[in-house]
Amino acid sequence: MTDISKEAIMPPRSFLSQDAIQVFYRLLAALLICAVLAVLSDSFLSLGNILNVLRQASLTFFIASGLTLVVLTAGLDLSVGANVALSACIAGTVIHKTGSPALGILTGLACGGIVGLLNGIMVTALRIPSFIATYGMLWVLNGLTYWYMAGETLHGFPAGFRQIGSGYLFGLPIPVYLLLVFLGIGTFFAQRTIWGQEIYAIGANPVAARLSGIPVARRLLLVYAVSGLMAGLASIIFLSRLNSAEADIGESLTLPAIAAVLIGGTSLFGGVGTVFGTFIGALILTLVLNGMNLLSVSANWQPLVTGIIVILAVWLDMKTRRRTQ
Repeated sequence: MTDISKEAIMPPRSFLSQDAIQVFYRLLAALLICAVLAVLSDSFLSLGNILNVLRQASLTFFIASGLTLVVLTAGLDLSVGANVALSACIAGTVIHKTGSPALGILTGLACGGIVGLLNGIMVTALRIPSFIATYGMLWVLNGLTYWYMAGETLHGFPAGFRQIGSGYLFGLPIPVYLLLVFLGIGTFFAQRTIWGQEIYAIGANPVAARLSGIPVARRLLLVYAVSGLMAGLASIIFLSRLNSAEADIGESLTLPAIAAVLIGGTSLFGGVGTVFGTFIGALILTLVLNGMNLLSVSANWQPLVTGIIVILAVWLDMKTRRRTQ
């Protein structure tokens, strides 16, 4: 069997690439949405609303950033919302029982990471398609969470812990600072490290990646574990933001996260996309939903609009893919 060099399937990724051009177009779209909403609503440009948009976009981004790495490998993680719920409930219980927010945070992160690792094992060792594996995990986690909580709600966490999700530093919400940190880490990892380049290569052509010597199974385990870990982080942010935890906390989180990834330009077919694009996708989605609230559009329409945006994003992805082939 002929070996294929890594260089042949892993060309250096410059920021001035097709991915960067796609991000630029989406950034223009976000600015256009801002301009339209500024005209339609006097409240849009208020400081309070802008900070609220940034906070909400950051919450979506935490889940979507890890999911981006999975989608870059042509996989999918449908369990992220359920992972957030279970991790938040277990972390909340630990904080209540021990009085230690630090231990609760570590527990939430560990829970999320373990779930992600289990997803990776099902995809690599058991060779179950990611859609089926993570969809099954979604139901397993939902069942465990509802059994664990037994209809109860946890609330009333220490004030210091609540600052993580609802506090401010120098006038900006703390989640925005966390967003900037993980946006930088995610972008550097995907664009500037060998592991990141290998993830792109796996998504572009897994057979060629394997023949070139890339440890495909280990990299897939990594991306699913990172996706789970970021869901664990999101669980801490949501827990501290809401100051409560209940079994259904994650039911509405999966679709917006997937939407942010797709709107941001990451292809469902793998190998194309950026973490920064996912941030822009989360921002666009948040702006649309925020605009609907400001214009007094019924919240019942928001899932419909989100679904339409996802369909349009996938259609554009498929159209672009056919054009480049």
